[in-house]
Amino acid sequence: MTVSDAAPARGFRYYDMLVAGMVAVLLCSNLIGPAKVSVIDLPWIGALSFGTGNLFFPIGYIFGDVLTEVYGYARARRAIWAGFGAMIFATVMSYVVIHMPPSGAEPFNKTLQPALETVFGGTARIAVASMIGYWVGDFVNAFVMARLKLLTKGKHLWTRTIGSTVFGQAFDSVTFYPIAFYGIWESTTLVKVIVFNWVMKVLVEVVLTPVTYAVVGWLKRAENVDTFDYGTRFNPFSLRDEGGQAPHA
Repeated sequence: MTVSDAAPARGFRYYDMLVAGMVAVLLCSNLIGPAKVSVIDLPWIGALSFGTGNLFFPIGYIFGDVLTEVYGYARARRAIWAGFGAMIFATVMSYVVIHMPPSGAEPFNKTLQPALETVFGGTARIAVASMIGYWVGDFVNAFVMARLKLLTKGKHLWTRTIGSTVFGQAFDSVTFYPIAFYGIWESTTLVKVIVFNWVMKVLVEVVLTPVTYAVVGWLKRAENVDTFDYGTRFNPFSLRDEGGQAPHA
């Protein structure tokens, strides 16, 4: 197995497919999940409401883990920006479609317009919170993943997948929920929701660790690559396709 050396992302067989999958999960989490609020009755905590869009985020973080582990931070960074751009486009187009005047000649619009407003008409505050939370959380996740790989010299993958999720999801949750709901929810409710969502996402990552191992192992063999981010600039605003370097002896 070789280590990537500044190879362009298009030279990989599965990179583009993983980016597309990551973007698809991200869009689903923001367009499908927020339309429904579920409630779970937890011991010692009581009834806890949460947006079902949270069910998608652990899957998205697994995509991020796989991209960073196999292809390196720089290529994961490009995927994060692709997802961020897709979120902006979807948010803007949802606003445009909802606010286009419906035709009075089409009877179905009488029920369709309110349904569209309910499903896709989230407030601007929540949309902004979602985009900021995603951006911050995913970059923290990728950074921690890449740095831990250097510290562990590529061993003990589980420490990186779980460790990066612990930090990434923490930053995501403490960014999204206060921006979206501070002043609307009571402070105790806000804290409970943040803690619950953080714990839930980390537990899902733990449960799915064997799946991550299998996918990472298969991809490294299929792509003949295992990127270490020695010398990588971790500037999140750069789009340079830096390759990794071989681990130092």
